[in-house]
Amino acid sequence: MSEPAFDDHDPPSAELIADCVHCGFCLPACPTYVLWGEEMDSPRGRIHLMEQGLGGEPLTDSMAQHFDRCLGCLGCVTACPSGVQYDRLIDSTKQQVERRHPRTARERALRAAVFALFPYPKRLRLLRGPLRAYQASGLRRLLGRSDLLARLAPTLATLESLAPTLTRSGRPPERVPAYGTRRAVVGMLTGCVQSAFFPAVNAATSRVLAAEGCEVLIMPDRQGCCGALSRHSGRDAEARRFARDLVDTFTGTGIDYLVVNAAGCGSALKEYGELLRDDPDYAAPAAALAARVRDLSELLVELGPVARRHPLPVTVAYHDACHLSHAQGIRAQPRTLLGGVPQLRLREIRDAELCCGSAGVWNVLNPQPAAQLGDRKAADVLGTGAELLVTANPGCLMQIAAGVRRAGGRIALAHPAQVLDAAIRGLPVERLLTGLAALDRA
Repeated sequence: MSEPAFDDHDPPSAELIADCVHCGFCLPACPTYVLWGEEMDSPRGRIHLMEQGLGGEPLTDSMAQHFDRCLGCLGCVTACPSGVQYDRLIDSTKQQVERRHPRTARERALRAAVFALFPYPKRLRLLRGPLRAYQASGLRRLLGRSDLLARLAPTLATLESLAPTLTRSGRPPERVPAYGTRRAVVGMLTGCVQSAFFPAVNAATSRVLAAEGCEVLIMPDRQGCCGALSRHSGRDAEARRFARDLVDTFTGTGIDYLVVNAAGCGSALKEYGELLRDDPDYAAPAAALAARVRDLSELLVELGPVARRHPLPVTVAYHDACHLSHAQGIRAQPRTLLGGVPQLRLREIRDAELCCGSAGVWNVLNPQPAAQLGDRKAADVLGTGAELLVTANPGCLMQIAAGVRRAGGRIALAHPAQVLDAAIRGLPVERLLTGLAALDRA
């Protein structure tokens, strides 16, 4: 007789499953249901599978695949009128799948490679030199004109398509003093992908915080991964290890807030109290740190502006990163900050609530459907006619950029911190629209 799908270690909660009334409001908010129209690839369908698993049904390949296909974007949480806590249900389910479902040799090798690289910022930074040399050689342009790499090594082709154009970057300082009256002492999460591939975003973040009266504690050599990629992929033991290390890094530093400029990382950090609730040594400090976590836009709106904003005559399309809007409920704050820049014109994106297909490493593990979602989002972004795409997550920037290139379009990209930095420093708008900001790789 086959074993039931779930064991006794944090299975999905029957009480939370019972909250779902199968009304269907989640369906148009679910990217995989939008792609395939398959009931078991919708939130309510996955909840039905969870209920079957709790009832003793085995964890078949088909059941595991439906759970694996979930991006964890949490668009369904926003759409649900019954308040179903799908985020908690899918987190519990994915760690069961990761521990109990036997994967193929290829799947195991791919996942091992992904999680040996992406959660380690020092390893990612080692790639900067070879990647810059490759980009400067002209090979990238040549490969972009053919499908040779996609046919020979599809996973490598996906990674290549996502990689942003790199330039030289310096080492972040340990601490940045506040300008004028100090209003707060904040730690700043440097991140993994953010620090390796988007160091300009971190530099802009620290400058904006300092201009708004914050003393910024960075400590780049002491920071590691926050555990977001691991947690959202069901690798809970690994996520807890990363979380404990980061709690150790910032506990006792005297910070008022821990500021995060990447949506997925902020979502994970705010859940540290829940993640480490059973750890007698870390439960209390983890909960204390989680209570201090703020997204950059969240904190800036809380504090209120003191630095003058200079005009930026530019049309901006703002993209809601899923783990900012759906997981953290932060939608108004970035728009408030962008709207406070003189002459900046903000345009909304059609189907803004639908995920772009990045979802941590989901686009690497599921490249074809991720590309479909990325192409859809890119078309909606280009449809705004905006000159600049602004979003608060590095994965979204890379994913939408790849979609724009496939569509043959052109738009500049930036993080909200870069827009605010340009406005506060009085930089010409061309600095946002050319050079580092450009999506065009030609």
